Amino acid sequence: MATKTPAKPTSEFDGLLARNKRDSKWKATLKKDLPLYLMMLPGFIYLIANNYLPMFGILIAFKKINFSVGIFQSPWCSFDNFEYLFKTKDAFIMIRNTILYNVVWILLGLVIAVFIAICMAEISSRKAAKVIQPVICFPSMVSAVILSFIVYAFLSKTYGYLNTTIFQDNPINWYASAKYWPIILTIVHFWQSAGQSSIIYMASIGGIDKSLYESARLDGASKLKQIRYITLPMLRPMIILMLLMSIGRIFNSDFGLFYQVPLGQGLLSSTTQTIDTYVYRALLELNNVSMSSAASVFQAVIGFVLVLASNLMVRVVDPDNSLF
Repeated sequence: MATKTPAKPTSEFDGLLARNKRDSKWKATLKKDLPLYLMMLPGFIYLIANNYLPMFGILIAFKKINFSVGIFQSPWCSFDNFEYLFKTKDAFIMIRNTILYNVVWILLGLVIAVFIAICMAEISSRKAAKVIQPVICFPSMVSAVILSFIVYAFLSKTYGYLNTTIFQDNPINWYASAKYWPIILTIVHFWQSAGQSSIIYMASIGGIDKSLYESARLDGASKLKQIRYITLPMLRPMIILMLLMSIGRIFNSDFGLFYQVPLGQGLLSSTTQTIDTYVYRALLELNNVSMSSAASVFQAVIGFVLVLASNLMVRVVDPDNSLF
């Protein structure tokens, strides 16, 4: 007696079976990765609240804010807020200072951070490294207010350390002489940030294959040649990445450094005023929220354009190390 062959399942049954397999696989993956998602949740909420929700504030830059009717009911004013920002007598000074400080700090900061990272990597004693690393990173934890008091302790005309020791015969009024402050701010900036910036490069150096250095030593390569032909080439992708990120913030400045450290002295504005400090002073004097928003939009747009342009240059020269 001939046996009957089973009927082929219908396409509908195949689709249902495939969906069930996908659902079970998705549930298993979710169950497996749920702790990771929970760990990510606080950072994700912070990212949305701090970086995305405030984006609607771009509207303020194109409105003449009337608090009695609210933001959405306030009249539009086109680019009037931007015109006011660039027609002021201090527009050239604040843009010049912001760009020049950042260009110098980006280039010098890159060299100093890489130098510190290489020096830390060459320390053979773990006990010494554990002591030195917290010491060089500690300044980054100091707030701008405390930093201003530390700087004042050095620069005070009457009781400052420099005037009571080095310049005792001819004290300098540092807080009334604008010409000294580019150097002062640069020293303070690197004292505060160089250690923290070097941590990323330390981690990158720690990930380099040690067999490369062993092979170089067997071939008779000196320490300097190992750094030149192994360490620096292996750090190049990270250097380019950090450089691109720094270029995106070239129109931003450290408000605490430029306002708190010089104690807000108007006599120093020719060398200490940046876009951020100007906006703060304008808000205090004029209470113009729209102009402040216009300055922020200007900084963000220019920074975005600079990142795109610099990434395009990197992609032309070295496509493997570009961001996108």
